[in-house]
Amino acid sequence: MVSDDTNRPNRRAVLKGAGIAGVALTAGCISTPEDGENGSGGDGSGNDSGGGEGNDSESGGGNGGSGSGPYTIGMVDSSTGSLSAFGQRNQRGKDLALARVNEVGIGGSDLEIIVEDSESQSQAGVSAAQKLVNQDGVPFVIGAVGSGVSLAIYQSVVEGTDVVQLSQNSTSPDLTDYPGLLRMSPTGETQSAALADIIAEDGHDSVAVTWINNDYGQGITDAFTNAWEGEVAFNNSHDQGQSSYSSTVSQLANSGADAWLFITYQPEFTTMAQEAYSSGYEAQFYGADSVQGPDVLSNTPEGSLDGMKLVTPSAAVDQDNYKEFASTFEEEYGESPTAWSAYAYDCVITAALAVATAAEFTGAALQETVREVTRPDGEQVTTFQQAMEALGEDGSASDIDYQGVSGPIDFDENGDPVGYLQIFTVENHEYTSTGFVES
Repeated sequence: MVSDDTNRPNRRAVLKGAGIAGVALTAGCISTPEDGENGSGGDGSGNDSGGGEGNDSESGGGNGGSGSGPYTIGMVDSSTGSLSAFGQRNQRGKDLALARVNEVGIGGSDLEIIVEDSESQSQAGVSAAQKLVNQDGVPFVIGAVGSGVSLAIYQSVVEGTDVVQLSQNSTSPDLTDYPGLLRMSPTGETQSAALADIIAEDGHDSVAVTWINNDYGQGITDAFTNAWEGEVAFNNSHDQGQSSYSSTVSQLANSGADAWLFITYQPEFTTMAQEAYSSGYEAQFYGADSVQGPDVLSNTPEGSLDGMKLVTPSAAVDQDNYKEFASTFEEEYGESPTAWSAYAYDCVITAALAVATAAEFTGAALQETVREVTRPDGEQVTTFQQAMEALGEDGSASDIDYQGVSGPIDFDENGDPVGYLQIFTVENHEYTSTGFVES
């Protein structure tokens, strides 16, 4: 909440009707992104003005809720590169959430999000975040896809400042060691433990593991080997973006293990699966979250992955707010959302609620509210509109407990959320849900 009564947002006065169809939105902020686009305008910025001075709490975007300009935050996403499939889903979730926020408004002002491309690489992600923080002056950054990218942004740009960083898609257990780096997707610690249990339950006592050579791959693999009680016959990394992984595939086959675990990204796994199939190698495949996707199925031979089991972060698909989100997503995009879309959606709603309840539009003030708006002590709300109604004119961050479409959130002292995991099995070259695990 702003401290000056003359500038305090009158939330009830700005509530508008639900439904995104007839909403007038700021140009460049809401669109339906096509493949390879970030859904935020031709320059990827999400607005045309840029300029860090627009976010000063005394002028421009950060106007204390007086309605004379938008609140502008940033987002680093994977519009291109190995993780672009996740980035596209993120943008769709982000766009739906931004529409919901701007139907209601924050004290008469819109929320705008400047989107920059990490290219799925750490250095490009750091450059994107530097642009957002140093040039655009945003006090809040949603980002990024990939644990290594998120951690590089935090260490190079955010750490030691008041800027809030909330990652939409980072699961490495290593991020738990950086409590200033919040994330919406659950830690991979539980994902690794679930994989170890499933492989053992399937009767395997030896496993061969290959992992992408970055913080994500290292963190998930270390957590897996700590949880696994059998033999690790092969445990080696591979680089990102190679045209062939025949050597890695041969080493997996020569390890003697009949269970192969892939902790990598979709393009890399697709190449490995193609080369294993063409070489006639047979093994039981298992995978972490980032090897699953429709592009994997469409680019591998029919039946080549049947029987593969994957453990992925999951949204709370049994909740009514998720069902409403999924229905809207399907109407808008013609396909079901993934958990990654839900995480991006919840990042935007959480950011908007942090802005709405902060004393001023600064990083220091947002640090005080971003965790509180999801804490269990407040009144449970499942939409941005419900939250604003519950806050009224004088509410504070601790008065509400936003229950996300991805689940309860409830950031702990390490910045990790409560999370759900879903088990998928490839059957007839399609992903079939075969169970859930709560973290």
